[in-house]
Amino acid sequence: VQLQASGGGLVQAGGSLKLSCSGFESSLTLKAVAWYRQLPGTQRTQIAGINTSGYINYADSVKGRFIISGDDAKGTVTLEMNDLKPEDTGVYYCNLYIPKRGAYWGQGTLVTVSS
Repeated sequence: VQLQASGGGLVQAGGSLKLSCSGFESSLTLKAVAWYRQLPGTQRTQIAGINTSGYINYADSVKGRFIISGDDAKGTVTLEMNDLKPEDTGVYYCNLYIPKRGAYWGQGTLVTVSS
């Protein structure tokens, strides 16, 4: 599995970005995908997650602003980020968890929100 994260960039506060995670087999019937954010010198923090049971969760800091969704046919998971704030700045990673196989990470995409 080689995950690819894309869609990061520079945006002003209040703007929007859409991140995409691709590269996993669309035929996987049991999996979970999550987006993490990391700042220099800190651990990665989960921002949003979705699994094939339909369970979705968000960090409190992004509830009401971010939307995670998946397209099994395309093998992609998207994170729509709205009303961005400077504190949303960081490198965003997607993570794929497959039971009995383990977890996989994408290469990260940088999001910078200017005030």
